[in-house]
Amino acid sequence: MTAPGLRVLIVEDNLALRSQLAGLLEAQGHRVDFAADGRTGLALALADPPDVMVLDLGLPGLEGLRVCERLRLEADRHVPVLMLTARDAVEDKVRGFEAGADDYLVKPFAGAELLARCLALARRHRVGEPVRLRVGGLAIDRRTHAVTRDGQPVELPNIPYQLLLALAEAWPRTLTRSELVQKVWGEEAPQSDPLRSHLYVLRQALDRPFPTPMLRTVHGVGFKLEPDA
Repeated sequence: MTAPGLRVLIVEDNLALRSQLAGLLEAQGHRVDFAADGRTGLALALADPPDVMVLDLGLPGLEGLRVCERLRLEADRHVPVLMLTARDAVEDKVRGFEAGADDYLVKPFAGAELLARCLALARRHRVGEPVRLRVGGLAIDRRTHAVTRDGQPVELPNIPYQLLLALAEAWPRTLTRSELVQKVWGEEAPQSDPLRSHLYVLRQALDRPFPTPMLRTVHGVGFKLEPDA
């Protein structure tokens, strides 16, 4: 475990599970804050953003999907959210990601997996980084999912947006096809080629209205962004 530890906010109404998670995280040197309902969890996350939020879906006061949506709208930086829930249907996971979750862990879970996912989220989202990301003339607001290029709005569906965000966060590095699939779909990747149609939509929105393409194919390697400014 790397030092210093993470500060993790657990929003979970089950007292026994909160205690279990606290012991697990604190044993590895992480600091833990708690909320037993959605409204309190949202207020804590906005007042003092944690490194990672572990968020249950079935919460009193304000359920988990709404907490995540409001966090994305109101926070001044990106707070990585790991949704923790007994709902394991693909449709539930899709709703979670559409609400702004970064990862999804189904109960019951192994403690080692939860620890690994929290650490991976903190690394992936560069804890404490401002909510606005820039690559040349491209600007991405992680809070609202608003994208502009040279000041012009770029309208994107969810999956092309997630692909663009992954490429922007990795810039100037090239991401392989398998890295893109993992970042967007995790372990739930479709069986057929999931990238082709979504990359086409991304190119049409990001590059077609402009004289210079930003999304580049690195043959034999993968894809990268090439800033135009």
